[in-house]
Amino acid sequence: MFKRYSKSVLAKYLRSFVFGIEDSLVSTVGLLSCVAIAGVPKETILLTGAILILVEAFSMAIGDFLSEYSAETYMRQAEVSPHRSFIAALIMFFSYFLSGFIPLFPYIILSSEFAVWLSIILSLLALFFLGIISAKISNTNLLRSSLRMFLIGGAAIVVGVAIGVFFSL
Repeated sequence: MFKRYSKSVLAKYLRSFVFGIEDSLVSTVGLLSCVAIAGVPKETILLTGAILILVEAFSMAIGDFLSEYSAETYMRQAEVSPHRSFIAALIMFFSYFLSGFIPLFPYIILSSEFAVWLSIILSLLALFFLGIISAKISNTNLLRSSLRMFLIGGAAIVVGVAIGVFFSL
């Protein structure tokens, strides 16, 4: 299926896929952890999470489309077909949208005090597996890629938790 695409086009799609999932996991778990630790009611956490996922998936897709289209136009110094940029934007939208429910799901089934920790754990595991998927696709070191994704994404999650703790004091 992908044989008809050049390596640079596939790299663009991989970038959108990885960026969408990573940003969704980190942003969503960071926000949800922050508001849960601050003591916001569960219904508000669910509403906030759903709004974040929907708005950001759309915003990230639009940003991906505009930036990829602009970069491609710049590289060719001429108007280009928006087709490839549109595909990258769709990949960004769905990767962000679907992965956003990983950190939100625990709040649906558990109380906020338990959900916050399961949300963080699931998001960290998803980041680790995203590193594995990325390494498999790019034919690089699995452990290095998965640990890099886990640690860098995990650091961003810590920021959200720290802000939640700060504002709950």
